[in-house]
Amino acid sequence: MEGKTYIPRTRRSFDKEFKENAVKHFLEHKELGKRGCAKNLGIGEGTLMKWVKEFFDQNGEIAVRGSGNYSSDEAKENARLQKELRDTKDALEILKKAINILGK
Repeated sequence: MEGKTYIPRTRRSFDKEFKENAVKHFLEHKELGKRGCAKNLGIGEGTLMKWVKEFFDQNGEIAVRGSGNYSSDEAKENARLQKELRDTKDALEILKKAINILGK
């Protein structure tokens, strides 16, 4: 890739409220069409239409997935604590290895 800068794409995640508001915006502004609504929201047409389809298929519910979407505050806190525990265990292993190396 000579002369071009590679910029990795990051996957954006949207919370349930944003998705519901996006579908509501689309339904209230049919005159804009899917392209206009998606552009106003800063998302792709396919993404918007997927949410609209889910909305109608799931009787007004939109599924949320990903690391930022939890069923409750307790589930979110549990996930945060589990990550903190994993990070702490990793740090402990690194410290143990460093002590062994420096102790010799």
